[in-house]
Amino acid sequence: MPELPEVETIARTLAPDVLGREIEAVAAPDPSALHPDVPGFAALAVGRRIASVGRRGKLLLLGLSDQGALAVHLRMTGRVMAYGPGLEPDRPRAVLSLSGGVRLSFADVRRFGSLHAFGPGGIEAWPFYAGLGPEPLLMTPAEFRARLGQGRARIKALLLDQGVVAGIGNIYADESLLRAGIRPDTPAGQLTPRRRDALFAAIQAVLTLAIAENGSSIRDYRDAHGDAGAFQNHFLAYGRGGQPCLACGSTMQTMRVAGRTSTYCPRCQPLVEAQAAGRLG
Repeated sequence: MPELPEVETIARTLAPDVLGREIEAVAAPDPSALHPDVPGFAALAVGRRIASVGRRGKLLLLGLSDQGALAVHLRMTGRVMAYGPGLEPDRPRAVLSLSGGVRLSFADVRRFGSLHAFGPGGIEAWPFYAGLGPEPLLMTPAEFRARLGQGRARIKALLLDQGVVAGIGNIYADESLLRAGIRPDTPAGQLTPRRRDALFAAIQAVLTLAIAENGSSIRDYRDAHGDAGAFQNHFLAYGRGGQPCLACGSTMQTMRVAGRTSTYCPRCQPLVEAQAAGRLG
C-alpha cells in the first residue's frame, strides 16, 4: 500500500492543483526523504514547471518543463497532498513551494518512502524505474501469459514482483486470484493458458473497479485532497481470513507467500489447478 489504483488516484486528484505551476523552493524537515540529497534535488527541481502528472507502477511521476522528472515512491505510508494558501501541511518530510501559493507536501509516518529528482532523461537510467515490468492495464492477454513463464515460482509471488508486472501489491493480488479461482501458492507452470487468461481478466477488472472507487483506504492512504477511497467495501479476499467466503460460505484461510499474508478460499481456489471451477470468474 499504496498500489496501482491508489497512486493513479493520487495522480488524477493532484494534477488540477499543480499542473503548470513553477517549483519555487524546496524544504526538507527530513533531509533523508530527498534524493540524491537536498541541494541536488533543489538544483534539479527549482525553477522548473510541472508539465505532467502521471504514474508508472507504484511510482507517482511529475514531469518537468526541462524534460526532467520527480518520482515519488510512497512505499507503505507515503502521502502526497496539495495545500492552498493559508493551509499548513501535517508533519511533512518534504514540501515543494509552487507558484500561486500552492504547496506540495510529502508525509510518510514510517519513513520508508522517498522523492527522487532527475535531469532530462535521467529517470530512464534509474535501475528501479528501468526494471519495472509492463503495466497490467496496457498489456495484452498474450503478453501476460508469457510474463508468467513455465517455472515453479508461485503465482502470488510473480504478481508481487514489480519486474514481472508493475503496480500490483498484496491487496489486488489476493482479490484477483480469488476472482480467478487460483490459489496463491499455485506454481505458474501449472496454469493453463485458459487459467492465465482468467487471471488476467480478473486483474484488469479489479484494478479498473478499484480506480473507479479511488483506491482502498485501510489505514493511511488518502488521495491528494485528503479523501479516502472506497474499494475496501468490495474486498472478497484481502484481510478476510477466518471469515466466510462471500461466494460459497467456506471459511477463508491464510498462508504466507513471498513473505506476505495471502488470504484465499479453499473451495473457490482449490489446491489442484485443474479442479478450479472459476466460481468467481
